Amino acid sequence: MIKVILMTTGKMNINAAVMAALLTMASATAIADSSQTLELYVDSNTKQIFSEPGPNRVKMGTFKPVDDTAEFRSDNSAGIDLVEMKQSLELKQRELEEKLDQIAMAPAPKPASSSKSWADTMKVRGYIQIRSNPILGGDKQVRHQADRSIGDNTNLMIRRMRLIFYGDIGERLSYYIQPDFASRTGSSDNTGNIAQLRDAYGDIYLTKDRVHRIRVGQSKIPYSFENLQSSQNRIALDRNDALNSCCKDERDLGAFYYYTPKDKQEMFKYLVDSGLKGSGNYGMFAFGVYNGTGANRDENNDNMHVVSRFTYPVKFESGQIVEAGIQALSGTFKPNRGTGIAADSGTDGFKDQRVGVHAVLYPQPFGLQAEWNWGRGPSLNDAGTRVEEKSLNGGYIQAMYKINDFYGYGVLIPFVKWQYYDGAQKFETNAPQNHVKDWEAGFEWQPVPEIEFTAYYSKLDRNNLATAPYDKYNTDILRMQLQYNF
Repeated sequence: MIKVILMTTGKMNINAAVMAALLTMASATAIADSSQTLELYVDSNTKQIFSEPGPNRVKMGTFKPVDDTAEFRSDNSAGIDLVEMKQSLELKQRELEEKLDQIAMAPAPKPASSSKSWADTMKVRGYIQIRSNPILGGDKQVRHQADRSIGDNTNLMIRRMRLIFYGDIGERLSYYIQPDFASRTGSSDNTGNIAQLRDAYGDIYLTKDRVHRIRVGQSKIPYSFENLQSSQNRIALDRNDALNSCCKDERDLGAFYYYTPKDKQEMFKYLVDSGLKGSGNYGMFAFGVYNGTGANRDENNDNMHVVSRFTYPVKFESGQIVEAGIQALSGTFKPNRGTGIAADSGTDGFKDQRVGVHAVLYPQPFGLQAEWNWGRGPSLNDAGTRVEEKSLNGGYIQAMYKINDFYGYGVLIPFVKWQYYDGAQKFETNAPQNHVKDWEAGFEWQPVPEIEFTAYYSKLDRNNLATAPYDKYNTDILRMQLQYNF
């Protein structure tokens, strides 16, 4: 085998044809006489190659044959092994062909699934509320059906301890599960901190933009603004009696259709995330059916309740947001009756119908929130002997002022609230009447997003619904709550 070494004397570009001619001539000369060296010259005008110097001829280099063990050399010289280069190229070509064959014979990759597992999408959040309601004056033998920590011989109580598991499964389904670990048995031993289900539902999206959806399971009933407002976001510790009396724990088992345009989806989210005390996305329009007996309770008649709600938030050029709406429900309710309490003969329940309105001026910084409803439902008569159908009405008004930077110590929202209700509490045994005229005034302070402290004076004027004869009481209370958000 013969190698040719090119020893250049200067920088010069040589095209492929010239190089081929050079190698051919060098190889031929080397074969003839392997002991000689060869000098080559190129004519600067004609580009012809010569072995002798002459006019216009530029020396290209000196060439000589070498053996197979020659290596690359310095001083601008290099060894070129043509056979070895060819063998290397053939080897690389065979390797490339083998890899191409492997790729062609490999099974086609499986398409990626459009849906993720629950473990990939699940999110968890929650909150804890610890309350104390010391009595400042007035009647002490009281029972507040919304908060059993109110009364004599009570100190601290965990009002709520909730974990919320939620997430998306694909583009068409999301889920929401919320247990409460601070429920009470309601038995004579008054055992607390029992786990009980609050929400368990799925949202089925009829369109990918989530404008149309159907919610099936145990969830909040779309009636009232304050009922839909999470206790984690609400300022006052308890919801008003007038509208909350429609729905036990604000929830029931049913199916609800929600219509929420894209711009309203964003606005409902902003009203919660920004701390403006929004109610969340329960549709700009809602319609549904549900059992009517309350959360975690078996149905006790063959009638379903029907509910519908319309609400419309609007943002003005000034940035102020206002929301107003209307809602109604209708059904038949069968209350529990104690010994000696009669009811209309043959009844499977009483007419349970309501219509309500709400209006909210979000606190930017001043805010107002008001609701009222009217209707008919089961109620214990004045003599306390019979459950009958009677009218009801009531509502509340709340004023608030949001201070976003309270001397560098977080957000402070002072507020005052008045509520009125003249009607029955249908979920209590015998559906006793409740006449409410309450005042509340205080503040909510959020030094950091994870911690909220609420304190206010509450003047209660209402009926004690624990036992007959359901007497009226007047009590002054200091209400306090510490809340952890996580």
